[in-house]
Amino acid sequence: MYGNDDPGPSEAPRYDLLVVGSANADLVVGVDRRPGPGETVLGSDLVVHPGGKGANQAVAAARLGARTALLARVGDDAHGRLLRASQEEAGVDTGGVLVGGAPTGVALITVDPSGDNSIVVSPGANARLTPEDIRAAGPLFASARVVSVQLEIPPATVAETARALGPGARLVLNPSPPAPLPDAVLAACDPLVVNEHEARFILGERAGSTPESWARALTALGPRSVVITLGAEGALVSDTRAGGLVRVPSPRVEAVDTTGAGDAFTAALAWRLGLGEDLTEAAAFAVRVGAAAVTKQGAQASFPTAEEVSAL
Repeated sequence: MYGNDDPGPSEAPRYDLLVVGSANADLVVGVDRRPGPGETVLGSDLVVHPGGKGANQAVAAARLGARTALLARVGDDAHGRLLRASQEEAGVDTGGVLVGGAPTGVALITVDPSGDNSIVVSPGANARLTPEDIRAAGPLFASARVVSVQLEIPPATVAETARALGPGARLVLNPSPPAPLPDAVLAACDPLVVNEHEARFILGERAGSTPESWARALTALGPRSVVITLGAEGALVSDTRAGGLVRVPSPRVEAVDTTGAGDAFTAALAWRLGLGEDLTEAAAFAVRVGAAAVTKQGAQASFPTAEEVSAL
């Protein structure tokens, strides 16, 4: 049994957000500068944090107050136990966190003095989250207002997630790390959430020179809506139902570590959409969450509560 029982036809969804995705242990080292090819640099002491884009989003949403469930796979090892404990501490329903099949995924992260990071991911158990796992989790999908997914799990599993949405549910997709997306998956996105790198990867030679041109070109590919994250500049929203493009500014903060900020943004956006806010209103809240997240070290440890966002 995954999470709670399947709700009856007259019952409201039990979850504001179901996150389907990766769960990794983040192994983080601070560096004065990132090494070039063939170069070795000395770094700080190693720190291990719970991470992975799926697990990050689930914790971020739960910390804000969303009723959240996670569907993921971890190894039967210390890193897997760390990840489950971090989810439970945040209040995430972990009934959909499967165990076994491979070691827990690991992300190797270097952070420079400006707060920018470089990441290499060993997928481990994340690569064993299968379409069959998605089909077996029908009660979770039937219980969720919004489903959020990323690309640190197999493409076939992402496609099955898009097909598994419950009646009236909304799919939020962040294509990270970027990879080709089938037309059927793009058509289900509402919204597709990308940064500049992801937008340029998807568009290739069709990419223009401005966020507005990326938004128009991405919308033409079929998603119902598009959100482009712009770091300190906030976000750009494109919604075919509302028409036009809207810039959403971000509050100015001093960035300490950008690790996980995009996950915090996407989680906040997905939650607010589940509450019935329109896309621009949800994005305005999400940029504040992302801004708050970059003011602290780490990924999950940096995610703010709703009170901290209000105080920003």
